[in-house]
Amino acid sequence: MSNDPTLARLANATLLVPFESHHAPRWLLEGLADGIAGVCLFHNNLDGSEQVTALNARLAEAADTPLVSLDEEGGDVTRIGQARGSDYPGNAALGAVDDTDLTRLTHRSLGGRLAALGFNMDLAPSVDVNVADDNPVIGTRSFGADADLVARHAAAAVRGLQDAGVVACAKHFPGHGATSQDSHHVLPRVEADLDLLHRRELAPFRAAVEAGVRTILTAHIEMPALGGDGPATLTPSILNGLLRDELGFTGVVMSDAMDMHGVSGRIGIPEASVRAVAAGCDLLCLGRFVYADQIERVRAALIDAVREGRLSGERLEEAAERTSALRSWIRGTADRRAAAAETDGIGLAGARRAARVDGELPALADPFVVEVDAPAGMAVGEVPWGLSGWFPDVRRVSPDAARADRLAAEAAGRDLVVVVRDAHRYPGAQELVSRLLAAHPAAVVVEMGLPIWRPDCGAYVSTYGAAHVNARSAAELLGAGGTVGAATPPRT
Repeated sequence: MSNDPTLARLANATLLVPFESHHAPRWLLEGLADGIAGVCLFHNNLDGSEQVTALNARLAEAADTPLVSLDEEGGDVTRIGQARGSDYPGNAALGAVDDTDLTRLTHRSLGGRLAALGFNMDLAPSVDVNVADDNPVIGTRSFGADADLVARHAAAAVRGLQDAGVVACAKHFPGHGATSQDSHHVLPRVEADLDLLHRRELAPFRAAVEAGVRTILTAHIEMPALGGDGPATLTPSILNGLLRDELGFTGVVMSDAMDMHGVSGRIGIPEASVRAVAAGCDLLCLGRFVYADQIERVRAALIDAVREGRLSGERLEEAAERTSALRSWIRGTADRRAAAAETDGIGLAGARRAARVDGELPALADPFVVEVDAPAGMAVGEVPWGLSGWFPDVRRVSPDAARADRLAAEAAGRDLVVVVRDAHRYPGAQELVSRLLAAHPAAVVVEMGLPIWRPDCGAYVSTYGAAHVNARSAAELLGAGGTVGAATPPRT
């Protein structure tokens, strides 16, 4: 049965696959022609708009409307903005402004840009309610910590993307915002009662469903109050009883990346994939590095599971029908994609509205800028951030308090600006900044993550994100003019 072409095609219909390079390999084009649902592109596939457009056109030729997707949230999580940072503020900035029209138009503009590049599905928005200050994976990707705020912006973001003819994907169901661990590495567990989960975690997903979201992406997290044992991605009562029966979702349920340890670390990707489809996932996002040989093992595992009676053929058929319906919806929105256009300047306008200043900003005559480095999360990756594009004298330093005395001496007689990113999560960064402020109490601190740790300083600037437009908004507040310098500042 492992060679059954009908079953193989049904198994293919559940697969959203990555590939290695800037060009579509032969195995992928043949796989798309043989029913693979689509692809997910990462920054290793992207090298400028001309290359991306040509690549996506080639993918579109391989089958009838394959899903061509990527993780493009705007803000800190960007693929098309990987080289310099996103031209769109992230969710935290939009939540700080709290203008749902801005959120909708921002996502419509983002959708228009993606459509022009040949994408038809965006694995966004993140609609998690970020209530854990030390959350290592959500943070600025969330609209905020208030469920009602997140819900109304979730709906606005979904409508904006889909107004542009791009499939929106609300994530990470049933909610990753209360975790203090990263499901890329472990299986996080959320200990909250059922009533709280309904009022907090589930409210934005309910709003996204009511807004007509076409796909919902699962989280590899454990929520005992919702029933079942293990990650939500593998739990039928969560995907069927809760998401479909209670919330009324009829679209495509997609897994988060199956190469993440939270779902497959103990059982392997092929077995986790079988269990995910059996639990109710219609589409498997396989992850970044799951290429041809591993994809074949996943396909074989799905087919063998049908043969063994562990997975019904009817479940595979149901999943294939849902992904087929999603592709039909995309074909029906071709006019929207053709008409969608990026709204000039809306990203920068939103970032400017989000920026906040506490205290009085000085007129910087001779600024000395210290940027305290922070590790990039798995979802974010290596994307430039900070103020080096606007100030000529910038030091990027590790969060080591032993550097404070030398940096303070270098800043003597000058206007000190200290730039941090989620300083509340890094005690070393806090200690370094505190020692710099002891020597320069009138210094300006710019927080490019969540403004939770607020030291006593001359002025405190919050950008609610580290996208290019967030950085520019901060630079403008500090009196910088045009772009200068390199994208990445020198380290000391």
